[in-house]
Amino acid sequence: MTEQKKPKSGSAKIAEILIEMNATGHFPIAILTDKHGFPIASAASDGQDPDTQSAVVALVQKTAVQAQNQLGMAQTDEISLYDAQGKRLVCRPFNANGHDMIMAVLVPDKQQSYRRLTNNAITAIRQLWRL
Repeated sequence: MTEQKKPKSGSAKIAEILIEMNATGHFPIAILTDKHGFPIASAASDGQDPDTQSAVVALVQKTAVQAQNQLGMAQTDEISLYDAQGKRLVCRPFNANGHDMIMAVLVPDKQQSYRRLTNNAITAIRQLWRL
């Protein structure tokens, strides 16, 4: 008798995308939230707290929307917060099948590239969200 595998949930598949991105980019944490900062999926190494990061993402998004409205800017492509040592929190708002989302990644080194990896993850999440 063959053993059947249970299909994975959408959030588990998204978590796999984030895990792969983190491993490739050496990111300690990545989280996908809705536009209000409620977590959808995350991937974090030990010592990282996805709940705290999702709360920060919500605050960053709220601030970005206020700035957009007051300055008459179009939708934000990326929001980055840097600390004095060069660590940065990168928030990438995007839309998948009519749902506004934010992918946030903690990039530990200011010299580290991340844009291609986050673009690839966003593309994979958009494809998954169409199903």
